[in-house]
Amino acid sequence: MNALEIRDLTKHYTGFSLNHLNLTLPWGCIMGLVGENGAGKSTTIKLILNTISRDGGTVTILGRDNRENLCLSKEEIGVVLDEVGISACLTARQVGKIMQGIYRSWDDAVFADYLTRLAVPADKKFKDFSRGMKMKLAIAAALSHGAKLLLLDEATSGLDPMVRDEVLDVFNEFTRDETHTVVLSSHIVSDLEKICDYIAFLHKGKLILFEEKDQLLEEYAIVKLSPAQLAELDRSAVAGVKQGPYGAEALVKRNQIPAAFVTEHTTLEDIILFLAKTQTEMQ
Repeated sequence: MNALEIRDLTKHYTGFSLNHLNLTLPWGCIMGLVGENGAGKSTTIKLILNTISRDGGTVTILGRDNRENLCLSKEEIGVVLDEVGISACLTARQVGKIMQGIYRSWDDAVFADYLTRLAVPADKKFKDFSRGMKMKLAIAAALSHGAKLLLLDEATSGLDPMVRDEVLDVFNEFTRDETHTVVLSSHIVSDLEKICDYIAFLHKGKLILFEEKDQLLEEYAIVKLSPAQLAELDRSAVAGVKQGPYGAEALVKRNQIPAAFVTEHTTLEDIILFLAKTQTEMQ
């Protein structure tokens, strides 16, 4: 049984469609959902949560259809959205008391431990929190009721690098127990490269790739080429090209280029940007 299975998931809006999305995420993994604004990341998470209606397809969470057993699913899924829906007048301590009445499996000791670890003040009002503090409180709450699947929609967006590192460490530790799984939507690709096992790249509602991160980094490389060298390459080896005044920079498949070619250090962000540019040029 997988933590998450999505089959032919489809949603149509005026001017946008999420088309036949297929993903399978094993237990104990972190999946990064990446794409430009409007690519369909938030739509996908809303469909997983069944907060919007789908036009086709199925979503199976922890072995069950996400339209069934809603009470049980609520206990087993932790959610952190870009906008944290906590009343401005509440303190973190009061949030914990409220959550105690919502979740049967709420663990106040775990919540207090996360507040301490993430340096979230227990008695300061939410309206006086910085954005980073608000997100850390939301993450602490999502991790304190025994969730097996954590869904995070741009949870690291707008946070400074030190705070982002803190929360990424928390997500990593969460999945060390292989019964815990994370889906992290973000446009900060460097964050995804640090912690993700799988990468799903959405572009204008279409899934361009879904692969293990390490496999992606092993499969692709960037090379600098003269026009003549570029012309010699098999077209199937080239995933994207940027032309410059002195030649070209190309994203290539390592196993399809001559061994004499010198490859540049290649990051996940490089790969995503090249593939996004290629998709845009094809449309």
